Amino acid sequence: MTQPKQQPGNKQQIQIKANDDELKGKYANTMQVMHTKEEFVMDFLNVFPPTGTLNARVIISPGHFKRVVRALDENLKKYEGQFGKIDETKNEEQKIGFM
Repeated sequence: MTQPKQQPGNKQQIQIKANDDELKGKYANTMQVMHTKEEFVMDFLNVFPPTGTLNARVIISPGHFKRVVRALDENLKKYEGQFGKIDETKNEEQKIGFM
């Protein structure tokens, strides 16, 4: 099987498969981040005290995590440039544990 040749400056298009449930997305109102030397773990949670649900866990390398942070920062700047500054909601820090 031969791979399509890439011309300089052209990016290869990648087909991504997703089912309908994945395309609907998951709501998260809280996220926590943990790390080891080799990876970052991001838990996306839906917390309504006194309970909560882990909706997704994403585990990525430190290099990829840094690219994600940069992409989020760039998109936040674009969003605020178009729609105005986002005021951060002040809330008390809560300890979240898993059952």
